[in-house]
Formats: sequence, structure tokens, C-alpha cells
Amino acid sequence: MLKRFSFRQLLVIAFLLIAALLGAASLRALFTLEDLTLQSRLNAAEALSLSAAAQSLNERSISMERSSRQSVILDDRVLRERFEAEARDALEVVQRLANGGLAPSVASDWRRHLQTLQGLIRGPADTALDRERQLVQQFRELERVNATISVQTQQNIQQRNQSLERKLDESRRRLTLQVSWAIVLAVAMALAFGVWFTLPLRRLEDAIVGLGQNRLDRVIDIRGPADLVLVGQRLDWLRLRLVELDADKARFLRHISHELKTPLASLREGVSLLEDGVAGPLTSDQGEIAQILRHNTGVLQTQIEDLLRFNAAAFEARQLHRQQADLLGLLEAQADAQRLQWRARELSVVVSGEPLVMEIDTDKLGTAIGNLLSNAIRFSPPGGVVRLELGTLASVVRIDIHDDGAGVAPADRERIFEPFYRGERQPLDAARGSGIGLSIVQEYVAAHGGRIMLLPDQPGAHFRIELPHAVKS
Repeated sequence: MLKRFSFRQLLVIAFLLIAALLGAASLRALFTLEDLTLQSRLNAAEALSLSAAAQSLNERSISMERSSRQSVILDDRVLRERFEAEARDALEVVQRLANGGLAPSVASDWRRHLQTLQGLIRGPADTALDRERQLVQQFRELERVNATISVQTQQNIQQRNQSLERKLDESRRRLTLQVSWAIVLAVAMALAFGVWFTLPLRRLEDAIVGLGQNRLDRVIDIRGPADLVLVGQRLDWLRLRLVELDADKARFLRHISHELKTPLASLREGVSLLEDGVAGPLTSDQGEIAQILRHNTGVLQTQIEDLLRFNAAAFEARQLHRQQADLLGLLEAQADAQRLQWRARELSVVVSGEPLVMEIDTDKLGTAIGNLLSNAIRFSPPGGVVRLELGTLASVVRIDIHDDGAGVAPADRERIFEPFYRGERQPLDAARGSGIGLSIVQEYVAAHGGRIMLLPDQPGAHFRIELPHAVKS
């Protein structure tokens, strides 16, 4: 699937999925809110209607009492018809209240009282006063039933409100849970997509860093979106081109060195023959010229050999043979290897630190430390101290080399690791160096994934090697 889409398309798909998830949660919350709002409105309208019905029932009962008592006393048909009309309206109100939750027993009790009232309305004139007293008593009973109806109506309204509140609370809790899960799921999807997308980008970064560190033996194979796969293929093509260019450079240096060494050897041989007088005695001026020629041919040969040595070191730096080794023991071995040199200059070499084991190429890292130690011995004044210190900081190994010499001039600090560059502060009692020692140190340290720095400590020079991934023994 990854190879069918580009990085941009996958990014859009991920965005749409997350947006769809959050949108669905938002729409569900909106619909639920609208449903609750509608129910709240209906509940309020129903409560208002029931309250009005209960109040209307009381008013109609009063009107019914007035009409009924007058009709009994006056024996008026119109008043009886008015009572019957009000009774029908009251029955409809009771039925509406019964449909709204009024207890059936209370509604039946009210109807029973109404039937009794209707029976008392009609009768002979000589019983009018007695019937009128009974009507008063029945209407007192009906008021009691109306009061019960009003109380039950209010209770029903309260129960409806409480039910709506419980539903609101339940909906709020459910919506909160749904939105929370939607947010958590969206964050999880964003993190998952982020990791998913960054993996090929991280591989690209590692590939680019590998090219920058000249690790050209590793094939670059990027798996992921189509456009990143294409970039990986271009990087691998670039790696192969760099391998070819590196091989061409090495081949060119070998050929040009061979081509230069042959006529240079002939030139040196001819100068030696001239100095030996094979072609006849030389004048003093001719002898001086011959000496100059011999010196310059020697310098040229030394430079050609240094160039070959630096090229060989740069090539070998890419072919490390790692093995478990004790760095403290390696420092002590290098100090012992150059014991004659530092004793001849009456120097003291102090090695300090704790034993520490890691995977290194002992030959190449030993050469780097040896070059730094040789420089420190060469630049230190008689009686000085050279210190080799081994330590760790987090997962980084530090190797510090201090000397008591003149140090590095500020103008030379930026170029001190350039090939064939020699600083201005050269010891007077030693031969001038070739300028490739520190370059070789940088190549070997970089091949181990580390770096070398010139720190601004004074007096003397302070070089520090930092190597990653230390493992203590």
C-alpha cells in the first residue's frame, strides 16, 4: 500500500481519517444535543399544559358548583344545561390529565363524584334544599379530589423534569466519554501516522549521514511512499557514483604518483652523479645548484609519499575491523610505544582513567592516538608533562590529550585538521611536519562515528576525541 501512494497523498489520507473521526464525534454530539433540546421543549410544554389543566379543573369545579346549586334552588333548565356543559369540559380535562400521568384511581374517583352530582341535580322540588346541602358536601369532596389531582400533576411534572435531568446527565456522560475516546483515538492515530511517516524519513536521514561520513559500502534501500522510494533510489545511485569517483581518485593518485616517482628517481640519480663528478668536476656555483636540486627532489619525493599515505589512510578508514578492546590499555600501549621519544626530551606522560571496553579498530584508533601523542611530545618543552585522560559522559567516551607546548595559534585553529596544512608555531629543534597527521586522526575518528576537537585550553594544546556507544567492562 505504501508504494502505491506518494508521501503527500498518504499525509492527506491521514489528515482526512483523523478529521472524519473528530467530525463524526462532533456530529453525534450535535445530534444528541438537538434531541435533548427538543425533549426539553416538549417536556416544558407538557408541564405547562398539565398545570393549566389542573388549574382549569379547579375553576370549572367552582363554576359547576355555582350552576348546580342555582339550578337545584331555581329548578332552571338552562342552568342545568350549563352545568352539563361544564361537566363535559371538566371530564375532558380529567381525561387529559389521566393521559398525562394522573393515577387511574384518582380519575375514577373524580368521575364517581361527578355522577353523584349529576344525580343530585334532578329531583322533586320538595327535596331541593336537601339536595342542595348534599351538593355542597359533594363539592367539598370534589375539592379534595381536585387538590389530590393538583398534587399528582405537580409530582408528575417533577418526575418528568427529574427524568429529563437524568437523561441529560447520562447523555453528557456518554458524550464526554465518546469525545474523550475520539480525542484519544485521534491522538493515537496522529502518533501512529507520525511514526509511520518518519520511519522512511529517518532512513533517508541515516542514508544521507552515511554518505556524509563516507560509508559507501552500505546499500541504500528506502521502503515507504513512492516518492521517498524514488529519493532512496537516487541516493543509492549517488552512492555508487561516489564509489566510482573514489575509486577513480585512488587510481589517479596511484598512477600520477607512479608517473612522478619514475622521472623523480631519475632526476635524483642524475643530481647524485653530477655531485659525484661523474660528468666532470663542478664549480662552486654548480655544486650549490646541485645541492639545491637534490634537496628539492627529496622534498618532492616526501610530499608524494605523504600524499599516497594520506590517500591510503582515507581509504582504510572505511574498512574498520572492530573488536572488543580496553581503551585505557590502548592509551598505555601508545605511551609505552613512544617511551624513547618522550624520555629523550625529559618529558612525563601520565595516563589516567578507568578501564573501559568498547568495539573499535585498535590499529586505526591506536594510530590516531599515537599521532596526537607524537605531536604533543614534539611540541612540548623539555621537562613538560603530557596527559592522556580517559573518561565518559552519558554514552560518550572522551579521550583528552594535553601538552605544555606553545599551543595552536588562533589563525591556525580553523584549518588545523586540513590535509598538508602546517601551523605557524613549529618547534625550532624538530623537523617540519608533513601536515597530514591530524588529517589522518580525523579520518580514523570519524570512521568510528566520533569526532575530534581542539579545545581552547591554555597553555599548550588540548585535543579531545569523542566516541559514541561506550560499554563498560
